[in-house]
Amino acid sequence: MLDYARYCGEIVEQTELLVDSLTGQDMTTPVPSCPGWNLGQLARHIGYGHRWAAEAVRGNGTMPRTDRAMRELADYVDEDPDEVIPWLREGAHELGTALREIGPNMRVWTPIPGGKKTPEFFARRFTHETVVHRADAALALGVEFTVAHDLAVDSVDEWLDLAVVTWPRHDAERHRALHGPDRTLHFHATDTSAEWVVDLTGEEFVWRHAHEKSAVAVRGPLTELLLVLYRRRAVDAADVKVFGDTEFLATWLDVSPFGQP
Repeated sequence: MLDYARYCGEIVEQTELLVDSLTGQDMTTPVPSCPGWNLGQLARHIGYGHRWAAEAVRGNGTMPRTDRAMRELADYVDEDPDEVIPWLREGAHELGTALREIGPNMRVWTPIPGGKKTPEFFARRFTHETVVHRADAALALGVEFTVAHDLAVDSVDEWLDLAVVTWPRHDAERHRALHGPDRTLHFHATDTSAEWVVDLTGEEFVWRHAHEKSAVAVRGPLTELLLVLYRRRAVDAADVKVFGDTEFLATWLDVSPFGQP
């Protein structure tokens, strides 16, 4: 994990990078990696998410109200960029300020079982929420998406950490069917030293940083692996090479959508 101060800063920084990409763009541009959304709706989703997280951090251990606007975006199909872009920026600063004010150690409510019930959860989660949605905007606009290597590695780590706790809770029957002997996946970044092995040979979802022979291996630039894992880019459209059991990989990705790994 990165340190708490880095996460607090990255929420704002990643939002500023997103704002830079959105400035001067048509907010009605569709976002293919978030079907049914356009750029304006994507911006609203991120901004409401930041405000929801700030409310959770300041909530003295209580669950924040469910903000339907974060998910139900039908009212935001034709956004005015002069309104939504400053609003998006304000939400990131609100969350960054809330996290800094409360610090990393206070006990707070979090939406998943287990793990640390501290603001660190929200700092890390919304750093990578913003990173990945910045990727969504870049893909929609057909521009390059880049992210610092240590941040991208932590984005993958956090995805897998969430998978450990959420894997048993979603579509359990299909998940159980993927477990068995030799059920391993190896993801190998070719432009840095990062490697991951997902191990489904036991009853639990297990992952580790390792270089191991696996049932299927995916090799490619770190950013491409990040987009594949978050299902932002299809394997056959990504700059990656796959070795081994491609059917197992496809099935695993199919039952591992972002938010419900």
